[in-house]
Amino acid sequence: MIRQLYTYFGTDTDPYSNLALEQYLTETVADERSCILYLWQNQNTVVIGRNQNAWRECRTGLLENEGGTLARRLSGGGAVFHDLGNLNFTFSVAQSNYDLSRQQQVIVMACRLLGIRAELSGRNDLLAEGRKFSGNSYYSHDGKAFHNGTLLIDADMEKMGRYLSPSTAKIVSKGVDSVRSRVVNLRELCPGLTVEKMADAMIQAFEQVYGLPSTPLHREDFDAAKLEKLRDQFSSRSWVFRPELPFDFACGDKFGWGEIRLQLRIGEGVCLHAEVYTDAMDADLSAVLEHALEGCTFSACDLFRGINGASVPPEVKTDLCGLIAAQNI
Repeated sequence: MIRQLYTYFGTDTDPYSNLALEQYLTETVADERSCILYLWQNQNTVVIGRNQNAWRECRTGLLENEGGTLARRLSGGGAVFHDLGNLNFTFSVAQSNYDLSRQQQVIVMACRLLGIRAELSGRNDLLAEGRKFSGNSYYSHDGKAFHNGTLLIDADMEKMGRYLSPSTAKIVSKGVDSVRSRVVNLRELCPGLTVEKMADAMIQAFEQVYGLPSTPLHREDFDAAKLEKLRDQFSSRSWVFRPELPFDFACGDKFGWGEIRLQLRIGEGVCLHAEVYTDAMDADLSAVLEHALEGCTFSACDLFRGINGASVPPEVKTDLCGLIAAQNI
C-alpha cells in the first residue's frame, strides 16, 4: 500500500538525461510504500517506443538537420514529439502498487481543476472534446513499474506533423507502428494555460487522488554516477537504432539512362547489405553502387556521399540522390 508520495519537476531538457532519470527513479528510488510523480520536458525531440522502427515513425534526417534529437524509451507505445510546449509525466511505483486507473485519474482530475473536460479513450489515450492530448505507455521490470505519457499544452503542431511523417519508401520491418490520431493543445481549450500551471495542477490532483501530501525530491540526492551511466546507454546508437530490429528499405524509379531499384538491409542504422537491380546499359553499375552504399549510415546525407563517391556517370548520381531525397528518410 502506498504511504508516501514524492514529486520531482525536472529542469533538464536533454531527452537522454530525462529517460535515464525515469529509469533511475523507478528502479532505485520507488519502493513498496511510495509513488513518484516525475514531471519533465524535452526540447525538439522525437521519442519512439521500445519496439519501433525509427524510419517508419520519423523523418530522422530532417529532425537531425534542424537540430533535433531522436530517442528511444524503455516503454512501448507509439512515436511522440516533445518540445517545451509539452509536459511529460511518469508515475513510478513498485509493481504491487501499479494502478493504471488511479494514475490516469490524476491526469483527468488535473484537467478538471483547470476547467478542461477530459476523458479516457481505450487503454492508452486521453481526449478533450474528442481530440487526443495525451498518449500513455507502460514498463515493468524486476518488481518495479512505471506509466508515462505526454500532455500537449502548447506544442508546435507544424513540427510535429513534419517530423512524425514516415518515409514514403517501402520499409519492411517487424517493429510496432504508431496509430495517428487527431490531437489538440490544451491551451486551445484553456487560454493562458502554461506548462507550469499544468504541473501545479498535476501535483495537486496527485495528492487529492491518493489522499496524501507529497514531498519534493532534490537532484542533489540522486546518484550522479548511476545517472551518467544510464544516460550513456540511452544515447548510444545501439539503443536508439536497436540492432536486433533490422529492416529492409526499398525504392526505385525510371530514368533516361534506365530503370533502377535499390534494396537495402539496415541494422543499427547502417546499411549492412545493398542490392541494386537495373536495366542500365552499364553492366558494372549495380556492383559499383552496392559497394558504395554498403556501410553508409541510413541517412539521406550519408547515402548521398556514398553515391557521389561512386564511379558512375554524373546523371546517375544526380537522379539517384533525387530518388533518395524524395523518400523523406
